[in-house]
Amino acid sequence: MNRVVDTIKRYFISGVLVVVPVILTFIVLRFLFNAVDGILQPILHPLLGYYRTGLGALTTILIILLAGVATRNIVGARLYRLGDRLLARVPLIRPIYSSSKQLLEALTTSDTRSFQDVAMIEYPRKGIYALCFVSHYLSIRVSGEIRQFATCFIASTPTPVSGMVVVVPVEDLMIVDMTIEQGVKFFVSGGVASPELIKRKPETPAVSCPEVDNETG
Repeated sequence: MNRVVDTIKRYFISGVLVVVPVILTFIVLRFLFNAVDGILQPILHPLLGYYRTGLGALTTILIILLAGVATRNIVGARLYRLGDRLLARVPLIRPIYSSSKQLLEALTTSDTRSFQDVAMIEYPRKGIYALCFVSHYLSIRVSGEIRQFATCFIASTPTPVSGMVVVVPVEDLMIVDMTIEQGVKFFVSGGVASPELIKRKPETPAVSCPEVDNETG
């Protein structure tokens, strides 16, 4: 009897390993699909007089592709730069537009302004560690003493385009030997796609940090 139960248990676990990732992928994709599909629905419905599921997503994808094609030619590139500068100057739009653009660039490109390191910090309390991306190093003057800090982005799961930012003293920062792509996979998979061993990155040259005066008197 125990042998039968063990066999069923092994089959069940094998089935879980096959089916659950597919289900989770479907849930995430369905969420993204519904979100994208609903963006243009208020426009397409009155414009066409009808609406079909997927029409908004298809239109959005076509717009993205056309925008990508347009920015590859001289006229489109100039129009893009003009629109980019315009949006970056509008008070209410500027912080959202600039921040989201920089975040997407950090996650998808190797631009020099992207995340600099993958690190671990003790958060939200001592003894619990959180993986994060180091976005910037800076110096802050605290009570007359200049100390070095790092701004760290702790991404959310399974969509790492959102999360929270914390400022951590560099001595509390453990830079790990992971690439940005590996860090993104870690968050998207909920920690499943993690290296078997996460180790400290070999020592790197000291970082030159800009100074921020935080004296309050």
